[in-house]
Amino acid sequence: MALMLWAGGLSTTVSHWLYQVGVIVDDYRFGDLYRLSALPQFKQAQPVCQTVPVSSDTSSTHLYIIGDSFSEEQRISRADFPVSHYQRVAWEHRQRTQLDSSKRNILILESVERHFREHFAIPVSELTVEPDTSHDPTPRVTLGKRLNSEFHRSDVEERLESALFSQGWAFWFKELKAQLTLKWFDRVNTGVSLSTDRKNVFVRLDTDTTKRLNSSFSPLTNREVETLVDSVNAVAERYKRLGFDEVYLAIIPNKASILETGRTDYNRLIERVQQSPRLRVKPIDVFSVYKMTKTSPYMLSDTHWNCTGRAIWIEQVRKTAHL
Repeated sequence: MALMLWAGGLSTTVSHWLYQVGVIVDDYRFGDLYRLSALPQFKQAQPVCQTVPVSSDTSSTHLYIIGDSFSEEQRISRADFPVSHYQRVAWEHRQRTQLDSSKRNILILESVERHFREHFAIPVSELTVEPDTSHDPTPRVTLGKRLNSEFHRSDVEERLESALFSQGWAFWFKELKAQLTLKWFDRVNTGVSLSTDRKNVFVRLDTDTTKRLNSSFSPLTNREVETLVDSVNAVAERYKRLGFDEVYLAIIPNKASILETGRTDYNRLIERVQQSPRLRVKPIDVFSVYKMTKTSPYMLSDTHWNCTGRAIWIEQVRKTAHL
């Protein structure tokens, strides 16, 4: 058993198999922030959000998304949109595609606020449009890439921890330690931070102003806003030249940007980008809707949205892009 768990920490394939047979339990099942903080007051099971059925058989729209964890398959899928083709590519992972010029081709550039400044500080080339339809758009995976995908040396320790301490008994000990550390030393895990009223937990990147490119509360000059807007415009124009009919920008707010209302140093990144007179890309705005929502659009135990926040985003996409 020890060798099997060790193999699960080293190999992606073995790890997935151990999940399937129940040896390893998903340690994200109560949210990524609970997993980091181990504070029981922020323990909440991941919800199963209902998808409203939409018709896609006769749609002439093809939807593409370049996005981060908010648009991963377990959160967003083709079933959420009335389109006849759907393709999503993750930031920093390249894919190729062929556009059907007889269809309406839409691209959404989706980024959570904390990584927006990083994503648009460099050229965006995650989605390559292949004009020659005689070629297979699926990239060939080399042996080196396969091995790199199978054995992640950088996260072996994290996967070993998941393999060894994902069961409920381990969470009990982690919770006890986290509670005592908070009560006696007023400290939490270095990966998270508490809101000023201690009713919410955030990923530390959201609030740590030393993380200049990530924090909602780090300084942001007008010049940098202009540079970011110009970058978004350039990306959109390039993809339109490659055949896309429309390109939209979707910046999803950091959890702290919506719920940490007691702070006055919010840099207002989303508002300043979306309201910039230089911006020539239509934004899919959820920030203003989230700010007006009476209940939190985010999970208590996770950096991601809850079913309410998810439904709002999907509705804003449909409304803005006329889907």
